[in-house]
Amino acid sequence: MVIPFYGLLRKANSHVKAVKKRRAGTVISPCRRIERVSPPRERMCAMTFDDGPCKMPTCPDVSGGAGLTEYLLGVLERYGARGTFNIIGSTAENYPDEAGEEGGRYVFGTRYDHYAMFGRDEAAGAAACPELLKRMVDGGHELSNHGYRHIIWGPSRTVYGSRVYMGGLGEVTADLRRLHGLVRETAGVEMRFGRPPHYVDNMPDGKNAYDAYIETGYHYLAASFDGGGWLPIKGDYEDGVSLMVEPLRRALEDNPDALNGQIIFQKDGFNMSLQTPVASALPAQLELLGEFGYRVVTASELMSVSPFEDLRYDDPCFDAVLALEKAGYVTGFRNNFFYPGRAVTKKQLAAMGFADMETPRGMTRRDFAVNLAKKVL
Repeated sequence: MVIPFYGLLRKANSHVKAVKKRRAGTVISPCRRIERVSPPRERMCAMTFDDGPCKMPTCPDVSGGAGLTEYLLGVLERYGARGTFNIIGSTAENYPDEAGEEGGRYVFGTRYDHYAMFGRDEAAGAAACPELLKRMVDGGHELSNHGYRHIIWGPSRTVYGSRVYMGGLGEVTADLRRLHGLVRETAGVEMRFGRPPHYVDNMPDGKNAYDAYIETGYHYLAASFDGGGWLPIKGDYEDGVSLMVEPLRRALEDNPDALNGQIIFQKDGFNMSLQTPVASALPAQLELLGEFGYRVVTASELMSVSPFEDLRYDDPCFDAVLALEKAGYVTGFRNNFFYPGRAVTKKQLAAMGFADMETPRGMTRRDFAVNLAKKVL
């Protein structure tokens, strides 16, 4: 079973996320928090894998000695799926430190995180695994920036009270750019998404994740369905696998469209009990998704067919908004809503760079998008 503290934490986190989402719906922004999108015409979802790449074998060894990331890539490709990997650079610089108790929140380090595990920093991260970055890109998978050193961006007293955190926006963006440059040089790609370590958004200097991602040109890649592979499990390995597979099974059996447009959170690494249930759960999850007619795609591909959470493909302005999005126009709000029925304001017009265009009173964002697309595309 899951340790009770973490069950309560997940519930509290859901409430906090809902509040943040409402507030983000008031700000039009070039950086949006992508948690899910409106269901596409066909059933599609994205899987995101945090904290890798990892070249340590699975625990228990269900991979025949192969490294975890290599094994997960093989599973994805066997099912015709593509993943988005929220990678780190290296945690090797995060010493001096001490390991925490197995199964506890500090198992990967008391002051910092250490991946693949404490004392084995050389077995994970982009700096130590350049061959895995190339393998991901060559396989059609996507890379996303999870921070070079995976240090939280601000204080998180409830969960990580003793953890060292970044000093502010300058330190955060330097860390992000360090990993971005490494990936560009190693794998020849430009990342377009970021996910803050442990989803800690706020920094001690008053800045937040949106400020960091605007500076680095990213969208904030969140998730809407927890694959559960990070959880500390009291019990055997099969319990951990079941806790990953059964919620997904129930969701699909209750509503076959439940995961359409959703982003699933996974762990490319060990859980807090230093096991890798994702290695056994991922094939079962992909089998279920296939039975219900899903394609598992990268986050970029999912957004390319449905960029916003509230804008359906059958809305009259959908094609115009999709074209504007692909052309780089800032049309959405931080919470990844488009709000087609809202009246467009002068401030929104200015944010899009067209302050000289006339906006008839009462014109909705739906009508404005259609007119704008005709004018500039």
